[in-house]
Amino acid sequence: MILQPRILFVANAGPDVGGGHVMRSLTLAKALNAKGATCAFLATPEVGAVLDAFGPDMAREDATSIDAEHLADAATGVAFDAVVFDHYGLARAEHEAVAHGRPTLVIDDLADRPLAADLVLDAGPARVAADYAFFAGDARLLLGPDYAPVRPEFAALREETLARRGGQVLRVLVALGLTDLGRITSRVVDHLRQRNGQVALDIVLGGAAGSLPGLRKVAAHDPRITLHVDTQDMAALTAAADVAIGAAGSTTWERCVLGLPSALLILADNQRPAARALAARDAALVVDAQDADFEAVLDRAIVRLLSDATTRARLSAASAEVCDGLGADRTAKAFLEVIAARDASPQGGHP
Repeated sequence: MILQPRILFVANAGPDVGGGHVMRSLTLAKALNAKGATCAFLATPEVGAVLDAFGPDMAREDATSIDAEHLADAATGVAFDAVVFDHYGLARAEHEAVAHGRPTLVIDDLADRPLAADLVLDAGPARVAADYAFFAGDARLLLGPDYAPVRPEFAALREETLARRGGQVLRVLVALGLTDLGRITSRVVDHLRQRNGQVALDIVLGGAAGSLPGLRKVAAHDPRITLHVDTQDMAALTAAADVAIGAAGSTTWERCVLGLPSALLILADNQRPAARALAARDAALVVDAQDADFEAVLDRAIVRLLSDATTRARLSAASAEVCDGLGADRTAKAFLEVIAARDASPQGGHP
């Protein structure tokens, strides 16, 4: 019987995909650790950089590449009892080549390729079981924001933060991803500086963000701006903010937990279904960075957030209903149940 299973995480990161896969996998890994498992990441230099900033104590197995062509070699010789994949470039063949029958969890947002998994986690609010009918086999599906891996500090602040939402806008949070795709942060800050009067701007970026050098120069002459580089205080910043401009990725659920009225910027195609589902619930304003009239739509969203108290109240209430922040614990429990059941089966263990 495996009393303390070792779980290997295969999570993608890099300039084109950002750090969100590693961040949400790290949240799940910590939840699994808290329940008695041990976790390790198959870590390329890009994955390692995210872990260095946000999970320096997390175990890792060094790898040069974890793409489809090189993954099996990267995992050769690594000891583990179960595996978590958070990598859109991998599908059933790669999952099976690494897992070799071990319990497997796949974190996904796309429902666009065959998967080999015991559990599939897709936190999208519009996702339904039929979307995976031809892709996930007999896997158990963990669907919707109830399973979104959100760091526990957000849930810890939820009650007190929701109780004081409302009133005038004093702080704006801008969080558009650690890698700052297309230097989108600078563009958004430029619009906010023209619109926000004396409202404070908390700008969150990764240390390698393309916007960072220019924003350092701007912040030196604009006392409204505070830069937060690789911040460890995201929950506190989200709680303190009155509105946000945020990427429509996994950090969406953090803002929902704390009922923060937000404009979501769609920065990648896979973010579009979830963002539109939230807009349909009146839980967020949505701005697509690929739209031809992006600048005008962004300006209108900023004006609404800053000046329309009714809109803010509606967004706050609706977004708080979307996610309670306990998804990592739910997912960890479900996966450990799978591992325990497999261990107790007549076959037991793994090859």
